[in-house]
Amino acid sequence: MNMPSTLPRTHAIFLERVRDAVEADDRLSALLIGGSYIHGGLDEHSDLDFVIVVNGENYGEVMSSRMDFARALPDFITAFTGEHVGEPRLLICLYGPPLLHVDLKFVLAADLDQSIERRAVLFAREPAAMETRMLAAEVNWPNLPSEWFEARAWIWLHYAATKFARGELYEAISMLGFFREQVLGPLLYRRAGLNQRGVRRLEAMGLDAQNRLAATVARHDASSVKEAIEASIAIYLDLRSDDPSLVATKAMPALLRDFIEQAGSRNRAEHQ
Repeated sequence: MNMPSTLPRTHAIFLERVRDAVEADDRLSALLIGGSYIHGGLDEHSDLDFVIVVNGENYGEVMSSRMDFARALPDFITAFTGEHVGEPRLLICLYGPPLLHVDLKFVLAADLDQSIERRAVLFAREPAAMETRMLAAEVNWPNLPSEWFEARAWIWLHYAATKFARGELYEAISMLGFFREQVLGPLLYRRAGLNQRGVRRLEAMGLDAQNRLAATVARHDASSVKEAIEASIAIYLDLRSDDPSLVATKAMPALLRDFIEQAGSRNRAEHQ
C-alpha cells in the first residue's frame, strides 16, 4: 500500500480522534481508511475516507444513530447521507476550522470481502483476524468496458447539442462537464493504463499533457458551446480508438455533426 509517511497536521489530529472514538465504542470492531491515504497524493486538500466496521448485533442501532457519532467528533459542522451516490451507509461530513471533508462509512465485516480498494487498518479489536480478512478480500476497481462508453457517449452528446440548439446554454455546459467526468476522464486514465477515476488529478498526473480537455470547457456563449461539443466529439473518437475491437454506433458522429451545424446555422440566422 502507498501509505503516506507523514500526514498534514489537521488530518493527523482528526485521524486520531476518529480512532479514539471507534476504540471507545464497544459496538464498533475496526477502523479502516482508503482513498488518497492508500493511493498516494494525500495533501492538505484531501478528504479522509474512513470505513467503520460495526458488530452485527449492533448494526441497526449504529445505523440509526450514526449522525450522533459524527456530531460527537470535535469541530463538527454538518453532514448528510450518501444516497445520491447509491451509498446510504455513508455519511459525508464537514469539520473545522480548518475545514476538512470526512467520509464515514459504516459496514459489517462481511462487507469487506469484496471491495474496490485494499484499505489500511487503523484499529481493530482483533488485528490479526482483520488483516487476514483484508488480505483475502476480492478487490476490483469498477472499470467500465468500451461498450459502456459507446452506448452512452452519443446520447449524452446529443443531449448537449439539443440544449445548445434551444439556447439553454447552462444546460449544455453542465452536460459537457458531466461528459468529461463520465467519459473523457475515465478514458484518459485507461489510455495511461490506470484505473478509471473521472477527471481527478488529471492535471497533476499529466494525463492530458496536450491540455485538450480545456477545449471542452465552454463559456456562456453559443459559439463557445458549439466548439466545446465538437471538441468533445473529437477527443472521444480519439480515445475510443484505443479499443479497435469496439463496434462503433451506426451513423455517428456524422448525424450529430449535421445536427450541430444545422442548429448553429439557425442560431446565427436568428441573431442577424
